[in-house]
Amino acid sequence: MTTIEIAGIKRRKFKDTMFKYIVYGLTFTCLAVVLIILFYIFQKGIPCLNWSLFSQMPKPVGESGGGVLNAMVGSLMVVSIAALIAIPLGIAVGIFLAEKRGKPAADRVSIAVDVLQGVPSIVVGMVVYVWVVKPLGIFSALSGSIALAIMMLPPVIKNTEETLVLIPNTLKEAALALGASDLKSTMKILLPTGIGGIFSGCMLGIARVAGEVAPLLFTAFGNPYLSFNILKPVNSLPMVIFNYGSSPYEDWHRIAWGGSVILVGFVIILNVIVKFFESRWKVQF
Repeated sequence: MTTIEIAGIKRRKFKDTMFKYIVYGLTFTCLAVVLIILFYIFQKGIPCLNWSLFSQMPKPVGESGGGVLNAMVGSLMVVSIAALIAIPLGIAVGIFLAEKRGKPAADRVSIAVDVLQGVPSIVVGMVVYVWVVKPLGIFSALSGSIALAIMMLPPVIKNTEETLVLIPNTLKEAALALGASDLKSTMKILLPTGIGGIFSGCMLGIARVAGEVAPLLFTAFGNPYLSFNILKPVNSLPMVIFNYGSSPYEDWHRIAWGGSVILVGFVIILNVIVKFFESRWKVQF
């Protein structure tokens, strides 16, 4: 090899090494930021955890103690109803986009989903306030669930679409060749085959909305009492963290930190479940 060729090889190796270390550095920086945030939350919040936090209602101003039982129940209600609304609808739209991929109607729906994914959560809350809260004349868990369901739709739709697109088309063709209808081949062949990826999208959607507070300020509003009525205002963990964290009372700050640990722990568990099912799904293919 000539001197010029050797110099070119050394230059390419140097660029490759530099790029590798830049990627490592950026990855470590992102990971370090996440770990620092989690460490700070757990450092502040774990000492605030106790049984009363899970089993008691909030205390009036001036009284020490209390818990977030009503907020935990309210969060569970709102997120569960949102999932019941968004998951079937999101899966149906995802199937449509996968089946009609490349056609004008599917392209328009895909653009609409991308736009919806970028809409700020507070705007979604304002829209649901006009659509639901004002006509009903009351804040409610149902209106909060509708707002969260709208925010859940994009990840559920996109994961369902991408999962079904990755499934070999020969599976459906074989089912059609054996006499199965298009509906049966989709429901009994494609969906069970891609259940891992679809389930991951559903869990990601739930994890995304679990910590949202902005849309709930316009819809669920908050409630200092324990309520199981979906047509009445309810409290939630993100709202407790927002209200108590911005208060001047030290005891409320303690409850806010405890609620933060509960909420972050819930999101971490959901993400672990997602990674578990994603790994199993990848093995199948």
